[in-house]
Amino acid sequence: MIAEKLQKHIETLIRAQYQRIEKMKEDKEFIDYAALSPIVVGLIGGDGIGPFITNHTYQVLKSLLSKELAEGKIVFRQIDGLTIENRAKAARAIPEDVLEEIKACHVLLKGPTTTPRAGDKWKNIESANVAMRRELDLFANIRPVRVPEEDIDWVFYRENTEGSYVLGSHGICLDDELCMDFTVTTKEGSERILRAAFDYAVKSGKNRVTAVTKANIIKATDGKFLELAKVIAKEYPSVEFDDWYVDIMAAKLLDPKRRTQFKVIVLPNLYGDILTDEAAELQGGVGTAGSANLGKRYAMFEAIHGSAPRMVDEGRAAYADPSSMMRAAVMMLEHIGYAQQALELSTALDKALVSEKKMVITGRQDGATSQDFCNYVIELLNESK
Repeated sequence: MIAEKLQKHIETLIRAQYQRIEKMKEDKEFIDYAALSPIVVGLIGGDGIGPFITNHTYQVLKSLLSKELAEGKIVFRQIDGLTIENRAKAARAIPEDVLEEIKACHVLLKGPTTTPRAGDKWKNIESANVAMRRELDLFANIRPVRVPEEDIDWVFYRENTEGSYVLGSHGICLDDELCMDFTVTTKEGSERILRAAFDYAVKSGKNRVTAVTKANIIKATDGKFLELAKVIAKEYPSVEFDDWYVDIMAAKLLDPKRRTQFKVIVLPNLYGDILTDEAAELQGGVGTAGSANLGKRYAMFEAIHGSAPRMVDEGRAAYADPSSMMRAAVMMLEHIGYAQQALELSTALDKALVSEKKMVITGRQDGATSQDFCNYVIELLNESK
């Protein structure tokens, strides 16, 4: 009985993955943002501190893009339905009507969303992020980390639609004694994230790519990822290539002698999630880091941290740091072709967070509010004009 249950479950998963592979093969063309008029940007507040930091980032973008908004080149569209209350009520990671709103946008600026765990007061639904990456095929999660004074300048290319996460909600408990989860690696999915990393290394001048796996232990899936990385590396002779196992890589990111050598780091989903949080801590914490989730037809930009429900419960949401969302907005502007505006916002954030630092956000009443920081960034943007 147990064997039959497991066989049926695995057959269902395998069929779904082969269908996904065929869809990846069919979807070849990337969207041309220069041909769009207007570019529709969906604003998703999310949960917890999300609506606060998303709103303050929107205020900054309205100031920065006032000309483009007036000319109708960019349109912001508010999407309110991706809250934990609404998702729990619908018993779906993304309710159908909300997904339709999302797909009507070209790019998304998204606040953090809550993912319930077993035992939480909310129904244990799938992560909205995981579902969105799958539904929009946002296969590349890009997370830059910069600490100039320590010569750290890394860009992580994390595979976003495979690994442990894509099947994280599809594990099975065969009985009270045995539970199993699954991970998946495909040739198509691995090749596209690897090529994206190598292409970026060439275009940016960061001529080193490091693949991170645990292929010595996880021999099938991680082994496949590393095998493909070595094959693709041969197509880019100008780019230096090496590979590290995830455990020692976690240590070397903290090694002042070694870490300055890393440039572009490409890795499967779970390892990317963990190592980028570690890396972000070196530049001031996960609250300072933004990320891009890129596909061929859609793109989503967000902070890398969670929704911080404790801050809301303790009445501290107004003191949340919006700089992570603003860093994500920089990446969004670059992606849609507004490089100058991206540079202006990035420069203002560097001044606000590093060089001038007239106010400090602590997350508590002894620091600045999110609105104060928002006003400060707008002031810096106006000074630069």
